Amino acid sequence: MTTVVNVPPSLDDHSFDDVLRQLATVSADEKVLLDARHVRWASPFGLTALLTLAQTRSERPTLAVPELDETASYWARAGFFRYAEELYELRGNYPKRAGSADSNVLLEITSVAKSEDVHDVVGRIQQKAQLMLRELNLDAKATVGFAMTLSEICQNIVEHAGRGGWVMVQTYRWTKRLGRRVVVIAVADAGVGFRQSLESAPGKERSDRWDDAAALEDAVIRGVSRFRDPGRGQGLAGVRRYLGRWDGKLGVRSGTARIAIVPNWDDDVPLAEHLPPFPGAQVQVTIPERGTPQAPQRTSSRTQR
Repeated sequence: MTTVVNVPPSLDDHSFDDVLRQLATVSADEKVLLDARHVRWASPFGLTALLTLAQTRSERPTLAVPELDETASYWARAGFFRYAEELYELRGNYPKRAGSADSNVLLEITSVAKSEDVHDVVGRIQQKAQLMLRELNLDAKATVGFAMTLSEICQNIVEHAGRGGWVMVQTYRWTKRLGRRVVVIAVADAGVGFRQSLESAPGKERSDRWDDAAALEDAVIRGVSRFRDPGRGQGLAGVRRYLGRWDGKLGVRSGTARIAIVPNWDDDVPLAEHLPPFPGAQVQVTIPERGTPQAPQRTSSRTQR
Protein backbone atom coordinates (compact mmCIF):
# COMPACT_ATOMS: atom_id res chain seq x y z
CA MET A 1 0.00 0.00 0.00
CA THR A 2 1.27 3.48 -0.91
CA THR A 3 0.56 6.54 1.24
CA VAL A 4 -0.15 9.65 -0.85
CA VAL A 5 1.19 12.90 0.60
CA ASN A 6 -0.13 16.16 -0.87
CA VAL A 7 2.53 18.84 -1.26
CA PRO A 8 1.17 22.40 -0.72
CA PRO A 9 0.96 24.69 -3.79
CA SER A 10 3.38 27.10 -2.09
CA LEU A 11 6.21 25.24 -0.37
CA ASP A 12 8.33 27.08 2.19
CA ASP A 13 9.75 26.68 5.69
CA HIS A 14 6.31 26.72 7.33
CA SER A 15 4.09 24.99 4.78
CA PHE A 16 6.59 22.11 4.63
CA ASP A 17 5.22 21.15 8.05
CA ASP A 18 2.01 20.12 6.24
CA VAL A 19 4.03 17.48 4.39
CA LEU A 20 5.59 16.26 7.63
CA ARG A 21 2.23 16.06 9.42
CA GLN A 22 0.95 13.69 6.75
CA LEU A 23 4.02 11.49 7.28
CA ALA A 24 4.05 11.59 11.08
CA THR A 25 2.31 8.21 11.45
CA VAL A 26 3.87 6.57 8.38
CA SER A 27 6.86 4.35 9.15
CA ALA A 28 10.10 4.96 7.27
CA ASP A 29 9.90 1.64 5.43
CA GLU A 30 6.40 2.22 4.03
CA LYS A 31 5.99 3.30 0.42
CA VAL A 32 5.00 6.95 -0.05
CA LEU A 33 4.07 9.11 -3.02
CA LEU A 34 4.64 12.84 -2.69
CA ASP A 35 2.16 14.53 -4.99
CA ALA A 36 3.74 17.84 -6.04
CA ARG A 37 1.76 18.15 -9.27
CA HIS A 38 0.00 21.31 -8.14
CA VAL A 39 3.00 23.08 -6.62
CA ARG A 40 3.43 26.52 -8.16
CA TRP A 41 6.25 27.92 -6.04
CA ALA A 42 8.94 26.52 -3.76
CA SER A 43 11.49 28.40 -1.68
CA PRO A 44 15.10 27.26 -1.28
CA PHE A 45 14.01 25.72 2.04
CA GLY A 46 11.23 23.80 0.32
CA LEU A 47 13.51 22.33 -2.36
CA THR A 48 16.36 21.37 -0.03
CA ALA A 49 13.90 19.92 2.48
CA LEU A 50 12.31 17.75 -0.23
CA LEU A 51 15.70 16.22 -0.97
CA THR A 52 16.37 15.79 2.74
CA LEU A 53 13.01 14.09 3.24
CA ALA A 54 13.91 11.40 0.71
CA GLN A 55 17.01 10.59 2.78
CA THR A 56 14.81 9.79 5.79
CA ARG A 57 12.89 7.02 3.99
CA SER A 58 14.07 3.41 3.98
CA GLU A 59 11.85 2.69 0.98
CA ARG A 60 12.66 4.92 -1.98
CA PRO A 61 9.74 7.39 -2.28
CA THR A 62 7.96 8.49 -5.44
CA LEU A 63 7.62 12.17 -6.38
CA ALA A 64 4.99 13.36 -8.83
CA VAL A 65 6.66 16.46 -10.30
CA PRO A 66 4.93 19.83 -10.82
CA GLU A 67 2.63 19.91 -13.84
CA LEU A 68 3.16 23.63 -14.43
CA ASP A 69 5.98 23.97 -16.97
CA GLU A 70 7.25 27.17 -15.41
CA THR A 71 7.60 25.52 -12.00
CA ALA A 72 9.26 22.35 -13.34
CA SER A 73 11.64 24.46 -15.41
CA TYR A 74 12.68 26.50 -12.37
CA TRP A 75 13.25 23.35 -10.30
CA ALA A 76 15.51 22.09 -13.08
CA ARG A 77 17.47 25.36 -13.22
CA ALA A 78 17.84 25.22 -9.45
CA GLY A 79 19.49 21.80 -9.81
CA PHE A 80 16.73 19.95 -7.96
CA PHE A 81 16.11 17.12 -10.44
CA ARG A 82 19.81 16.38 -10.75
CA TYR A 83 19.76 15.10 -7.16
CA ALA A 84 16.10 14.04 -7.02
CA GLU A 85 16.70 11.45 -9.75
CA GLU A 86 18.99 9.62 -7.31
CA LEU A 87 16.66 9.88 -4.31
CA TYR A 88 13.14 9.57 -5.76
CA GLU A 89 11.26 7.64 -8.36
CA LEU A 90 10.14 10.63 -10.41
CA ARG A 91 6.72 10.55 -12.05
CA GLY A 92 5.72 13.02 -14.76
CA ASN A 93 7.51 15.20 -17.28
CA TYR A 94 10.32 17.53 -16.30
CA PRO A 95 13.30 19.12 -18.10
CA LYS A 96 16.07 16.52 -18.53
CA ARG A 97 18.92 18.98 -18.20
CA ALA A 98 21.31 19.96 -15.48
CA GLY A 99 20.86 23.20 -13.58
CA SER A 100 22.41 26.30 -15.08
CA ALA A 101 23.22 29.78 -13.91
CA ASP A 102 20.17 32.05 -13.66
CA SER A 103 19.75 35.69 -12.73
CA ASN A 104 17.53 34.76 -9.77
CA VAL A 105 19.51 31.75 -8.55
CA LEU A 106 22.80 32.73 -6.96
CA LEU A 107 23.78 29.20 -6.03
CA GLU A 108 22.01 26.12 -7.31
CA ILE A 109 21.32 23.28 -4.89
CA THR A 110 24.71 21.88 -3.93
CA SER A 111 25.64 18.82 -1.90
CA VAL A 112 27.70 19.45 1.24
CA ALA A 113 29.38 16.56 3.05
CA LYS A 114 32.91 17.71 3.94
CA SER A 115 34.87 20.91 4.61
CA GLU A 116 36.13 21.03 1.03
CA ASP A 117 32.51 21.29 -0.13
CA VAL A 118 31.99 24.32 2.12
CA HIS A 119 35.06 26.07 0.68
CA ASP A 120 33.79 25.34 -2.82
CA VAL A 121 30.34 26.74 -2.06
CA VAL A 122 31.73 29.95 -0.56
CA GLY A 123 34.21 30.38 -3.39
CA ARG A 124 31.56 29.98 -6.07
CA ILE A 125 29.27 32.58 -4.59
CA GLN A 126 31.72 35.33 -3.57
CA GLN A 127 31.55 37.42 -6.73
CA LYS A 128 27.81 36.93 -7.27
CA ALA A 129 27.11 37.82 -3.64
CA GLN A 130 28.79 41.19 -4.02
CA LEU A 131 26.63 42.05 -7.03
CA MET A 132 23.47 40.80 -5.38
CA LEU A 133 23.96 42.62 -2.08
CA ARG A 134 24.59 45.82 -4.01
CA GLU A 135 21.17 45.35 -5.63
CA LEU A 136 19.69 45.13 -2.13
CA ASN A 137 21.25 48.51 -1.30
CA LEU A 138 23.68 46.93 1.18
CA ASP A 139 27.21 48.31 1.23
CA ALA A 140 30.37 46.34 0.42
CA LYS A 141 30.97 45.43 4.07
CA ALA A 142 27.96 43.14 3.91
CA THR A 143 29.71 40.80 1.45
CA VAL A 144 32.34 39.54 3.90
CA GLY A 145 29.75 38.75 6.56
CA PHE A 146 27.53 37.08 3.98
CA ALA A 147 30.31 34.66 3.04
CA MET A 148 30.97 33.99 6.72
CA THR A 149 27.28 33.30 7.33
CA LEU A 150 27.11 30.90 4.40
CA SER A 151 30.25 29.13 5.57
CA GLU A 152 29.11 28.77 9.19
CA ILE A 153 25.72 27.24 8.49
CA CYS A 154 27.21 24.87 5.90
CA GLN A 155 29.95 23.88 8.35
CA ASN A 156 27.27 22.79 10.81
CA ILE A 157 26.45 19.95 8.39
CA VAL A 158 30.06 18.81 8.35
CA GLU A 159 30.54 18.95 12.13
CA HIS A 160 27.16 17.88 13.46
CA ALA A 161 24.98 16.12 10.90
CA GLY A 162 26.85 12.85 10.57
CA ARG A 163 25.86 12.74 6.90
CA GLY A 164 25.71 15.06 3.89
CA GLY A 165 23.21 17.84 3.33
CA TRP A 166 22.18 20.48 0.84
CA VAL A 167 22.56 24.23 0.41
CA MET A 168 20.83 26.67 -1.94
CA VAL A 169 20.99 30.47 -2.21
CA GLN A 170 18.45 32.53 -4.10
CA THR A 171 17.41 36.15 -4.46
CA TYR A 172 13.85 37.08 -5.35
CA ARG A 173 11.11 39.62 -4.71
CA TRP A 174 9.17 38.61 -1.60
CA THR A 175 5.79 40.07 -2.40
CA LYS A 176 3.83 38.20 0.29
CA ARG A 177 5.72 39.65 3.25
CA LEU A 178 7.81 42.65 2.21
CA GLY A 179 7.15 43.73 -1.34
CA ARG A 180 10.95 43.94 -1.64
CA ARG A 181 13.81 41.78 -2.77
CA VAL A 182 15.47 39.37 -0.35
CA VAL A 183 18.34 36.94 -0.46
CA VAL A 184 17.67 33.57 1.13
CA ILE A 185 20.15 30.89 2.22
CA ALA A 186 18.70 27.45 2.96
CA VAL A 187 20.72 24.56 4.39
CA ALA A 188 19.18 21.18 5.24
CA ASP A 189 20.37 17.78 6.42
CA ALA A 190 18.83 14.59 7.76
CA GLY A 191 21.53 13.96 10.35
CA VAL A 192 21.46 13.65 14.12
CA GLY A 193 20.01 17.11 14.83
CA PHE A 194 20.88 19.62 17.55
CA ARG A 195 19.54 17.70 20.54
CA GLN A 196 21.43 14.48 19.83
CA SER A 197 24.55 16.42 18.89
CA LEU A 198 24.59 18.32 22.20
CA GLU A 199 23.81 15.13 24.13
CA SER A 200 27.04 13.64 22.82
CA ALA A 201 29.11 16.26 24.67
CA PRO A 202 31.22 14.75 27.49
CA GLY A 203 29.53 15.25 30.85
CA LYS A 204 26.38 16.75 29.34
CA GLU A 205 23.64 17.03 31.97
CA ARG A 206 20.03 17.07 30.82
CA SER A 207 17.48 19.23 32.58
CA ASP A 208 13.87 18.18 33.20
CA ARG A 209 12.77 20.21 30.18
CA TRP A 210 15.47 18.88 27.87
CA ASP A 211 13.97 18.47 24.39
CA ASP A 212 14.47 19.73 20.85
CA ALA A 213 13.33 23.24 21.78
CA ALA A 214 15.74 23.44 24.73
CA ALA A 215 18.58 22.17 22.53
CA LEU A 216 17.87 24.87 19.94
CA GLU A 217 17.85 27.55 22.65
CA ASP A 218 21.22 26.29 23.90
CA ALA A 219 22.80 26.18 20.45
CA VAL A 220 21.30 29.26 18.80
CA ILE A 221 20.80 31.65 21.73
CA ARG A 222 23.51 30.59 24.22
CA GLY A 223 26.16 29.36 21.78
CA VAL A 224 26.50 25.97 23.47
CA SER A 225 28.52 23.38 21.54
CA ARG A 226 29.28 19.68 21.99
CA PHE A 227 32.96 20.59 21.54
CA ARG A 228 34.95 21.81 24.54
CA ASP A 229 37.44 23.80 22.47
CA PRO A 230 37.38 27.56 23.27
CA GLY A 231 35.37 29.48 20.69
CA ARG A 232 33.30 26.50 19.62
CA GLY A 233 29.57 27.19 19.30
CA GLN A 234 30.18 30.82 18.36
CA GLY A 235 29.47 30.33 14.65
CA LEU A 236 25.72 30.87 14.99
CA ALA A 237 26.41 33.78 17.37
CA GLY A 238 28.39 35.42 14.56
CA VAL A 239 25.54 34.74 12.16
CA ARG A 240 23.10 36.41 14.58
CA ARG A 241 25.31 39.49 14.90
CA TYR A 242 25.60 39.79 11.14
CA LEU A 243 21.86 39.47 10.62
CA GLY A 244 21.19 42.00 13.36
CA ARG A 245 23.37 44.49 11.51
CA TRP A 246 21.45 44.02 8.25
CA ASP A 247 17.96 43.46 9.70
CA GLY A 248 17.94 39.79 8.66
CA LYS A 249 16.09 36.76 9.98
CA LEU A 250 17.46 33.42 11.16
CA GLY A 251 15.25 30.34 11.42
CA VAL A 252 16.49 26.93 12.61
CA ARG A 253 14.37 23.78 12.69
CA SER A 254 15.45 20.51 14.30
CA GLY A 255 13.41 17.53 15.41
CA THR A 256 10.08 18.84 16.65
CA ALA A 257 10.97 22.51 17.20
CA ARG A 258 11.83 25.67 15.31
CA ILE A 259 13.59 28.72 16.72
CA ALA A 260 13.76 32.10 15.02
CA ILE A 261 15.58 35.39 15.47
CA VAL A 262 12.73 37.62 14.30
CA PRO A 263 13.28 41.14 12.94
CA ASN A 264 10.63 43.84 13.15
CA TRP A 265 9.41 43.29 9.60
CA ASP A 266 8.30 39.70 10.31
CA ASP A 267 5.62 38.27 12.62
CA ASP A 268 6.98 34.77 13.10
CA VAL A 269 7.01 33.26 16.60
CA PRO A 270 10.45 33.07 18.28
CA LEU A 271 10.00 29.43 19.31
CA ALA A 272 7.58 26.80 17.98
CA GLU A 273 7.25 23.42 19.69
CA HIS A 274 5.48 20.11 19.10
CA LEU A 275 5.95 20.31 15.35
CA PRO A 276 5.81 17.13 13.25
CA PRO A 277 9.21 15.43 13.57
CA PHE A 278 11.91 15.87 10.94
CA PRO A 279 15.40 14.43 11.47
CA GLY A 280 18.52 16.57 11.28
CA ALA A 281 18.61 20.36 11.07
CA GLN A 282 17.25 22.87 8.59
CA VAL A 283 18.42 26.48 8.58
CA GLN A 284 17.10 29.49 6.69
CA VAL A 285 18.66 32.94 6.57
CA THR A 286 16.73 35.86 5.02
CA ILE A 287 18.31 39.24 4.33
CA PRO A 288 15.99 41.98 3.02
CA GLU A 289 16.61 44.89 0.72
CA ARG A 290 17.61 48.02 2.62
CA GLY A 291 14.63 50.24 3.39
CA THR A 292 12.22 47.45 4.40
CA PRO A 293 9.10 48.82 6.10
CA GLN A 294 8.86 48.02 9.80
CA ALA A 295 6.04 46.12 11.53
CA PRO A 296 5.43 45.31 15.21
CA GLN A 297 7.68 42.54 16.51
CA ARG A 298 6.22 39.46 18.18
CA THR A 299 7.39 38.87 21.73
CA SER A 300 5.86 35.48 22.58
CA SER A 301 8.25 32.73 23.65
CA ARG A 302 7.67 28.95 23.66
CA THR A 303 4.68 28.84 21.34
CA GLN A 304 3.29 26.20 19.03
CA ARG A 305 2.69 27.59 15.57
